[in-house]
Amino acid sequence: MTDRLKELTAAGVAVWLDDLSRVRLSSGGLDQLRREKHVAGVTTNPTIFAKALSDADEYNWQLRDLATRGIEVEESVRMLTTYDVRWACDVMRPSYDGSEGVDGRVSIEVDPRVAHDSDRTVAEAKALWWLVDRPNLYIKIPATEEGLSAITDTLAEGISVNVTLIFGLDRYSAVMEAFLAGLEQAKANGHDLSKIGSVASFFVSRVDAEVDKRLEKVGSEQAKSLRGKAAVANAQLAYERYTEVFSSDRWKALAAAGAHPQRPLWASTSTKNPDYRDVIYVEELIAPGTVNTMPESVIHAYADHGETRGDTITGAYDAARKVFADLKSVGVDLDDVIATLEREGVEKFEASWQELLDGVRKSLEAAAAGKGSPNKAAKGNAKAAERAGGA
Repeated sequence: MTDRLKELTAAGVAVWLDDLSRVRLSSGGLDQLRREKHVAGVTTNPTIFAKALSDADEYNWQLRDLATRGIEVEESVRMLTTYDVRWACDVMRPSYDGSEGVDGRVSIEVDPRVAHDSDRTVAEAKALWWLVDRPNLYIKIPATEEGLSAITDTLAEGISVNVTLIFGLDRYSAVMEAFLAGLEQAKANGHDLSKIGSVASFFVSRVDAEVDKRLEKVGSEQAKSLRGKAAVANAQLAYERYTEVFSSDRWKALAAAGAHPQRPLWASTSTKNPDYRDVIYVEELIAPGTVNTMPESVIHAYADHGETRGDTITGAYDAARKVFADLKSVGVDLDDVIATLEREGVEKFEASWQELLDGVRKSLEAAAAGKGSPNKAAKGNAKAAERAGGA
């Protein structure tokens, strides 16, 4: 029987899981995915945590203890989520050790409400780094304009970073610049560069969702023929920029000091349009040195019928540029698409974070009152958070 995920890994794509819960941890499900499905990393977000807390009784003892101690809601969220992430880091440690620190990483996000406050983002990153206290942790920082300096400053502290919510090519170039500057400062600060990791999470399916909506509004046959092409083309051109930056003399000097490149991570890879092939954002984005973070459903779908056709990015740059030109010719403003997606991305993450806070608040109140299962008080909030999305 063909091991399709093994083939994908051999092609240079690290398979990561876009999900985490205490049930997945306590049941051994995450470790099983690591051993049997070649899962080499984990990403989380507030939506994932809100759903996890609402669906399992495994959190009840901790909620009761937090309520008994009178811990405030925001600090309770940190205690609950960092507990799971620390555990996940331990589960993924064999992948981390086996890859010399490249894979086996688990991501936790800073409070997205401070995405436009660089100083608070760095302070939050430090706090999460201390709390989890595992070398294979990634701190997720949104790639807002204000987040760029936070990325540099966090890396300069020797803290590994997953830069999230990247939609456009220019912002991606700025993220790579922030990464290089951060490593240079980390080196000057005496940190071991070989211990610092980073990925740049470039969102995929949301681009098609927004562009396709605009193409439908245009309504012409030419416009409709471009549906489902923008996201892959955007990511392919991002990889072209990645290869340029990480073949530069500036990068080579850092690599000589032990640094690992900041790999592009394809995020939001489940298809939003049921008419599209369910593994399109995996099959069309295969290239060496990349990460693809997938919901478990996509992992199983690829294991069942995914096709690894070698590098599907490197030879596609001219075709990708033609897609961009064709989109412009039918009136789709890609700059406005990217600006819209970044704004909505931060707003959705903020909404999910608020839903998480509200759910935990209700659970703590239920625990303090001794009313049955504390986490069930959060179910309505979790469903709202799930609708808000995130990756």
